[in-house]
Amino acid sequence: MTQHTTALGGLKVLDLSRVLAGPSCTQILADLGAEVIKVERPQIGDETRHWAPPNFSDGTAAYFATVNRNKKSVTIDMSQAQGQEIIRDLAREADILVENFKVGGLKKYGLDYASLQQINPRLIYASLTGFGQTGPDSAKPGYDYIIQGLSGLMSITGPSDGLPHKVGVAVVDLFAGLQLTVGIQAALLAREKTGLGQHVDVSLLDSAIAMTANVGMNYLSTGEVPPRLGNEHPNIVPYQVFEVAQEQHLILACGNDTQFAAVCRVMQQAWDKDERFARNPLRVQNRRALIPMMQQVFFNKTRDEWLSLFEAAGVPCGPINNIAEALSMPQVEHRHMVIDFAANNSPVRMLGSPLHLSNTPVQYRSAPPKIGQDTDEVLSQRYSVEQLAKYKHDGVI
Repeated sequence: MTQHTTALGGLKVLDLSRVLAGPSCTQILADLGAEVIKVERPQIGDETRHWAPPNFSDGTAAYFATVNRNKKSVTIDMSQAQGQEIIRDLAREADILVENFKVGGLKKYGLDYASLQQINPRLIYASLTGFGQTGPDSAKPGYDYIIQGLSGLMSITGPSDGLPHKVGVAVVDLFAGLQLTVGIQAALLAREKTGLGQHVDVSLLDSAIAMTANVGMNYLSTGEVPPRLGNEHPNIVPYQVFEVAQEQHLILACGNDTQFAAVCRVMQQAWDKDERFARNPLRVQNRRALIPMMQQVFFNKTRDEWLSLFEAAGVPCGPINNIAEALSMPQVEHRHMVIDFAANNSPVRMLGSPLHLSNTPVQYRSAPPKIGQDTDEVLSQRYSVEQLAKYKHDGVI
C-alpha cells in the first residue's frame, strides 16, 4: 500500500470547541493530518454526545460523529485551577487553539488569547463566536437558526407566498467553520514569515452576511430589498424547479441565452424568438409571463424523459434526490463520500471529506472518540502516574 504524508502532519491543535461550527473546523484540520486534542468536560463532554437518537450501535450519537473523527478526547475540568494549568501546559506545545466560548468567556480561566500568547507567541488562537470579538452585539450568544434570521438568509429562502424558511442543515455553522479553517491556514502561512501566531476572529453573523453573496450585492447595487423567490433565481431565468408529469420535479439551470435556445428546441417552442424573452435580462423582467407557459409544457413528460432530452441538448438539469438516493449515487461511491470505521471495530459510518489532494490526501485514522478515551495517553506524556492519579481523585480529569 502506498504511504502518503499528510498536509498538516506535525501540527498540534488544542480543540476547546463544541457542538458543530468549531468542531467542523478542527475535523478538517484532523483529516489533513494535524493532531487534534479535543478537551471535554468530565462525565458530560460535548453536548452533541447526548443529541440522540439516532445513534450507532455502540451508542455514538450520529450528530456528535458528524464532526469529530480523527480526534483524541481528553477530559479536563477547566473550572478548577489545576485543570486550567493542564490546558495551559497543552497550549504551550500547541500550534493552534480553537474555541467557541462567548467573548471573554475564557479570560476568567486565564485561557484567553492575551494570556496564552504570553506563554506561546507562536500560538494561532482561533475564536468562533456568534457576533465576533468586537461590536455592540459581541457579548450575545450565537445560534445558527437565529443568525439565519438576522442575516437576511431566511428572508430569501422559502416560497414567495409562505413563511421564511431556514436551510435544512446548520449551513451558517458549517460555513463559519470553513471560514475559520481558511483563517487558520492563512495564519500558519503568515507565521512562516514572522515566527508569530495571531488571533483569528470569525463570527456566525459575518459569515452569514457574506453568504448572501449576489443577493446581498443586488441590494447594494439597487437599494431594493430582494424578495423571497422560492426555487427561482433572482438574476437568471429560467433557473428553478419545475413540476412535471406524475407529480415529479426537476431542476432546470439555464444559465445563458444559448442554453435557453436549446431549451426552446427541446420543448418545441419559439420563446427565444419572442422579444420579451430573447435575452436573460428581459426574461428576468418578464418571468411571470414565461414561467407559466413553460410549466404547462413540462406536464407533458416525466422527469426522466425531460432530463434525457435536456442532457442530450447540453442544458444543465437534474433530479431532486432524497438523502438515501444521493448517498447511493455511483459518483458519490466512487469519490468515497461515505466511509466506515469497520477496520477500527467501530460501527460508525460517516460522510467523507470533499478534499482530494494528490500528494497529501485526507486520511481517516480513527472513529469519533469515546469521552475521555485518550486522557491517559495524552497527559502521561506530560505528568507522572502519581500526578494523574491525584488529578483523577480530585475530579480534575
